[in-house]
Amino acid sequence: MFDNLSDRLGGILDKLTKRGALSESDVNEALREVRRALIEADVALPIVRSFVDKVKHRAVGAEVVKSIKPGQMVVKIVHDQLIEMLGEESHPIDLNAPAPVCIMMVGLQGAGKTTATGKIARRLTQRDKRKVLMASLDTRRPAAQEQLKVLGEQNEIDTLPIIEGQQPVDIAKRALNAAKLGGYDVVMLDTAGRGHIDEPLMIEMEQIKAASNPHEVLLVADALTGQDAVNLAKSFDERCAITGIMLTRMDGDGRGGAALSMRAVTGKPIKLIGTGEKSDELEDFHPKRIADRILGMGDIVSLVEKAAEAIDAEKAAEMARKMQKGHFDLNDLSEQLKQMEKMGGMSGMMGMLPGVGKMKKQLASANLDENMFKRQMAIISSMTKTERTKPELLKASRKKRIAAGSGVQVAEVNKLLKMHRQMADMMKAMGKGKGKGMLGKMMGAMGGGMPGMGGGMPSIDPKALEQMAKSGQLPGGMEMPKGLPGGALPGGLPGVGGPKLPGLGGASGLPGLGKGKK
Repeated sequence: MFDNLSDRLGGILDKLTKRGALSESDVNEALREVRRALIEADVALPIVRSFVDKVKHRAVGAEVVKSIKPGQMVVKIVHDQLIEMLGEESHPIDLNAPAPVCIMMVGLQGAGKTTATGKIARRLTQRDKRKVLMASLDTRRPAAQEQLKVLGEQNEIDTLPIIEGQQPVDIAKRALNAAKLGGYDVVMLDTAGRGHIDEPLMIEMEQIKAASNPHEVLLVADALTGQDAVNLAKSFDERCAITGIMLTRMDGDGRGGAALSMRAVTGKPIKLIGTGEKSDELEDFHPKRIADRILGMGDIVSLVEKAAEAIDAEKAAEMARKMQKGHFDLNDLSEQLKQMEKMGGMSGMMGMLPGVGKMKKQLASANLDENMFKRQMAIISSMTKTERTKPELLKASRKKRIAAGSGVQVAEVNKLLKMHRQMADMMKAMGKGKGKGMLGKMMGAMGGGMPGMGGGMPSIDPKALEQMAKSGQLPGGMEMPKGLPGGALPGGLPGVGGPKLPGLGGASGLPGLGKGKK
């Protein structure tokens, strides 16, 4: 979503950091470019003016002149202003009210309200252990109520039975009664939308709000909307008094202006972002982390949280015990690959690492093959139980059978076995306590394993990472989330202990980073 803005701002600020001293004209020239970048990103004009004025006021002041590295100080000021524009703190959904807590979803047609309702209900059920009832109040769009019912069945969440011909306000009252009688913690009302804002829609929203008295009114807005998003947010806020915003399609190629504008215009926090079509692709909105991503500083904390959600703690603890003994068979490798795929694949994970944003061209030329995980898991699935636990049995005839069964060439089977051997050797070394300095070596190997990336990954110092791993801290002084078992993270993310990413040792490099086109 923020790629274009990130590239533009990154280029402008890089020029500043390369200079020793900064004159006022240098800062003014950079801010002209920043203004242009924000306008191109579809940020509302009054917000662009306010942003640039605040940055200029601080950047031309004494704090930059007195600092040791003026260019980096300007980057910090831009970063701080971005956080201020996006909202200082993150605001999760507020469930602090007598049960059943009513959440009303509003927005235009096509913004993704029904999908968003299903995603939030799934998260409240699985992560927060709440009993949720969903009700569709959309009597206008064909099959809207059936769509919510199907989402409920897929995610094992209860939905209010459909009564043909019942009006939205009556459905809302029935949903609240059913939630009270059924002992539900949360009731979610998925309201109707229109192609554009009109008076009948607003009257309907006001009537539903009056009848249900919701604790949260979430505006679901398409992140691709651009300038019009500001008017949309204003209109809904004036009539429905929204309590927060959820942005959908953050995985799209929009320019990000909607996210930067809506918070500043309405003063209401962006609470959630939808990062894909699947029901688990939902994230809390953290202004600091988004600002870090925009300025190419990475987002290690979100990566760790994603890992914590994707990983089965018991399986991770069991794997950690096996690895300490030096055992690592093909079943374990398959488990690691599955967990990495759950976390968004290699590109999803690497996009959150500091400095990777500046290597997009090298990553593109490295032919990051996301289907590699699926192929590797297919190869392992084509083996017998005995072969998975004893890879040394795999001679030529067995390899041919496995290759035919998984639809790949024998060379791919050999590649997978080589990667497994390297990882198994590394696990044995770590199990025997020879793993000292391993993280640094692996990060060094990471750069070497990728075509077109000579000297390792920029902005990642292996020694600093070793130090972070020992101290249990992440970049920016952030602590590791509590409750993760030792070695719970697949791939041992930078700065975090635990089993490492498949294939990071030696020449084979990362899975999915082949030498040239497939």
